Amino acid sequence: MLAIWSALEISLAITIPLIQIVGLYCAWRALHYTRTAQGATAWVIALVLQPFIAVPLYALFGRRKFVGYHQARREGDGRLRGMTKQLTEGVEDFESGLETAGPRLQTLEALAALNFTGQNHLTLLVDGPAAFQSMFEGIRQAEDYVLVQFFIVRSDRIGDELADLLVERVEAGVRVLFLYDEIGSYALNQSYIDDLREAGVEMRPFHSNRGARNRFQINFRNHRKVVVIDGKAAWLGGLNVGDEYLGRDPKVGPWRDTHVRVAGPAVMGVQLGFLEDWHWATKQVPRLNWKPKAGPGGDAHALAIPSGPADRFDTAELMFLHMIGSATERVWIASPYFVPDNTIVQALKLAALRGVDVRILLPSKPDHVLVYLSSFSYLADLFGSGVRVYRYLPGFLHQKVILVDGDLAGVGTANLDNRSFRLNFELTLAVANQDFNRQVAGMLERDFERAMELDESHHSQRGVLFKSAVKIARLAAPIQ
Repeated sequence: MLAIWSALEISLAITIPLIQIVGLYCAWRALHYTRTAQGATAWVIALVLQPFIAVPLYALFGRRKFVGYHQARREGDGRLRGMTKQLTEGVEDFESGLETAGPRLQTLEALAALNFTGQNHLTLLVDGPAAFQSMFEGIRQAEDYVLVQFFIVRSDRIGDELADLLVERVEAGVRVLFLYDEIGSYALNQSYIDDLREAGVEMRPFHSNRGARNRFQINFRNHRKVVVIDGKAAWLGGLNVGDEYLGRDPKVGPWRDTHVRVAGPAVMGVQLGFLEDWHWATKQVPRLNWKPKAGPGGDAHALAIPSGPADRFDTAELMFLHMIGSATERVWIASPYFVPDNTIVQALKLAALRGVDVRILLPSKPDHVLVYLSSFSYLADLFGSGVRVYRYLPGFLHQKVILVDGDLAGVGTANLDNRSFRLNFELTLAVANQDFNRQVAGMLERDFERAMELDESHHSQRGVLFKSAVKIARLAAPIQ
C-alpha cells in the first residue's frame, strides 16, 4: 500500500507541473494567435488559472486555422490548379455587364477570388417544402452526376426520401458524391451510410480532424448545404436534411428557412467549393463538367463566395462588413444567431446613424440557449443607434439572408456570428439583380410583419439573474 501511495505521489508530482507548463504554453499561443482580444483574454485566464480543465478544451476548440486544406482558387495543388485555370477561362464570356458596378462588387470578387457572371437564372425558395421539391426534381433530372453536401443529415422521412432518390439515380448510371459533416451529423445511423455506399453512392465524411495537427480539434465544421446537378444547376441555403426543416418536429414547430436555386455560369463557383471540400476529404479530384452555360432566360449577375478557417482573411466577416459599410439605403439581415464581434456591431450602428434603414431579424425561440443569451448583450449595444431589431414569432427562423439597397442580396449558409466568421466552412451566393432583390425584399417584408420589434426595455427590464446569464454567455462567444 505504501508503495502504491508513493508511486501515486511521484506521478502527481510530475503530472501537475507538466500540465501547468502546458497551460502556460497554450496561454502564450492563445495570446499570440487567437483572432479576437475577447477570445484571447478568455483563453489566457482559463489556461493559467484552471489548466487541468482548460488545456483539453483548448486542444478541442482553441485553434485559429484549419491546417492542410488547399483552396483551388488560390494555392491549390497541381491537380486543382489546372482545373481552376480551365474554369477561369470558361467563365470569361459571362463576366461582362458589370463594368460600371464599382468597388462594391469588385471587393466581393476579390474575397471570392472569382468574378460575378451574368446570364444566371435564379429561383428564391421559401421554406422546406418548396426547397426540397425543387432539389428533388433537379436530382431526378441528373444525367451525369449529383453532388450532395450537408452539415446535418438525419435518417428520418426526408432523409430516407433523399436516400431512395440517390439510389435510383445510381441505378440509372448517374454518379453520386455525398459529403456530410461528421460533427453535425453525429446522430446519423451508420446503417444509413452503409446502405448508400453498398448501393454505389460515394458517401464520405468531411474529416475535419484529418491530419496530425487537426487530430484533436472539433471546432472547424463544414456548414455548407449544397446540391449540384451536372454542373448546370445548384442549390444552396439554410436547409439541412431533417424532418424539423419541414416543420415536422412538434417540439420546434414551424421552420422558417430560405434556399436558392441557380442555373448558369455561377454554378461553377458553387461546384468549385464542393470540389475543394471533396479533395480535402478524399484526396481525389473527380471528373466534373467545367463548361459553363447560360441559365435559360437568366439575366442575373451572381457570385458564389466560399469562406472558412483555411482562408487567409476572415472572408465571411469581411463580406458582411463590406455589405453593411457600402449600404446607402437599407441593410436587412435575417439570421438565426446574432453573436458577432465589435466590428460588426459598430458597422451596423454607423450605417443606421448615416440614415440607412438597418433591420435585424432573429428568432423568438432559441434552439441553442447559450447563443440565444449571448445575443442579448450584443443587441443591447445597438439600441439607441437607430438599428431596428425584430424577433420572428410563428416558429424557428433559420434563414441566412442579407439585402443591401435595391441591387445586392446574399443567400447562403453563413450566420451573423463568430463561428460562421472564423470557424465554419460557409458558402454565400451574392446576387446583383433588381428583380431577384425585389423578391427577397418582399419575402423579408412578410417576415417582418410576422415579427415583434424590440426596444431597449426588452433587455433593461429583465431581472438580475437573466442579465448575469447574458454576461456569462457572452464570455463563451468566441467558440459559439
